[in-house]
Amino acid sequence: MMRLSRRAVLAGMATLSASQARAADAYRIEPIAVADGIWMVRGANEPIAPGNGGAIANIAIIATPAGTVLCDCGPSIRYARSLRAAAERLTGTPVVRVYVTHLHPDHGLGIAAFEPAMVAALPGTTAALAREGAGYSDAMYRILEDWMRGTELVLPGRQVTTEMEDFGGRRLRLLALSGHSGADLAIVDEATGVLIGGDLVFHDRAPSTPTADLDRWRASLDRLKAEPHRCVLPGHGPLDPGGVEAIVQTRDWIDWLEQALTDAVKAGLDMVEAGRIAIPDRFSTMAVARYELQRSVSHLYPALEARLLPRIDRPRQE
Repeated sequence: MMRLSRRAVLAGMATLSASQARAADAYRIEPIAVADGIWMVRGANEPIAPGNGGAIANIAIIATPAGTVLCDCGPSIRYARSLRAAAERLTGTPVVRVYVTHLHPDHGLGIAAFEPAMVAALPGTTAALAREGAGYSDAMYRILEDWMRGTELVLPGRQVTTEMEDFGGRRLRLLALSGHSGADLAIVDEATGVLIGGDLVFHDRAPSTPTADLDRWRASLDRLKAEPHRCVLPGHGPLDPGGVEAIVQTRDWIDWLEQALTDAVKAGLDMVEAGRIAIPDRFSTMAVARYELQRSVSHLYPALEARLLPRIDRPRQE
């Protein structure tokens, strides 16, 4: 019979107590008005962690004559249920549409709280969730434990295939883009000019790159900058009331990141050393910059090494 030490028993009790305490916690949904009939629910400017329940992404709530529209729905069924209740109290109308901007779990695992037919996403997002969503769900359960209890992977039941959706006279422009992921939806509310950028746009928070194609991301940022709008509600970080700074800042970071990692490969740095390179002072306002740099090294460095340091018996890729 295995005997447990007192230390092991106490450690197990502490872990159980912490887990139970987190399960008793509730997500705090605190919408902030950003324009007429539009509110933002700010995510924590942090990595996904038990302390924030995975609620790190910004969510948009839009009141329309036809009902309430949500842009993204958070990391879990518990979050999405709280979000839905708060949004419907705020607007006085039921949720009629949920847009999921891309496949990452902090934005879309809350789909399980809604009827799939009311949840819309780009076809590429739905395909990516079908292919990769179970892995994301498993990782979120491992990180967040009881915050995720009851959350199941549910796919959007509606495809975004048009450039506009009208909700009783309130029109939303739907922009099918890519770069942060293989399929990124951005939305412009025509009534107010609010651009909801999803994770194509970060503001005072370092961009994440787990599924990034930097060239396509740059093209999408150029498109967003040219799209008529008044302000930007980014996927992470504070509202950009001028509508330009967040787009420019995101573009600046990914341009610097690619060049810095290219230089690191050429200098012979290994991945650990590359994660320690200096970050320019102009990014000092960005939350979690070092953390995201180190994650981006793991995401991007192997392909850069393969391209810039090929085997001697294979041609260099330019």
